[in-house]
Amino acid sequence: MTNFSEYLPYAFALIITIPFLVLVRQFIFTFIKLKEQEIRLLSVKSNAENKTQSYERMVLFLERIKPFNLVQRFDKGLAVHEFIFLTEKSINEEFEYNSSQQLYLTKNSWKNIVDSKNAIIDLFHSTYEGLKGNASLEEFKTIFIMNYMNGEDYISATIEDLRREIIIIA
Repeated sequence: MTNFSEYLPYAFALIITIPFLVLVRQFIFTFIKLKEQEIRLLSVKSNAENKTQSYERMVLFLERIKPFNLVQRFDKGLAVHEFIFLTEKSINEEFEYNSSQQLYLTKNSWKNIVDSKNAIIDLFHSTYEGLKGNASLEEFKTIFIMNYMNGEDYISATIEDLRREIIIIA
């Protein structure tokens, strides 16, 4: 019996320590799981913010390439072909600047944006070819806007599609 009484303080320490260690271990694992969930939530939130900013930037781009906004750019003293060249260059530069936003947009939205940009540039060229270079800049701008208004409003349709998608994302 004396042998057992010598180990009694150690047995008591083990009986107290084991549940304590189990509780500490459980607490640590729970804490780690909560932190992982928090990191995932922050990552999703950050990604949603990036997507929202991408949609905003592309809507701004589309607004800038609307014919009503394009005809207000540059000096009124330019020749029609100079105006077309500078406007097309400006559109392409802004498009290239925003091209990284395609990472956050759906394929269909990006395709619609590219198609809208190309359609505006094509409309510039077809309007110019239709006039055969016989019009002043103001006449060209007026006919360009009229041609856009008589056709499909693809820019507004693309913006509306982007609005619907951002509602789903947000």
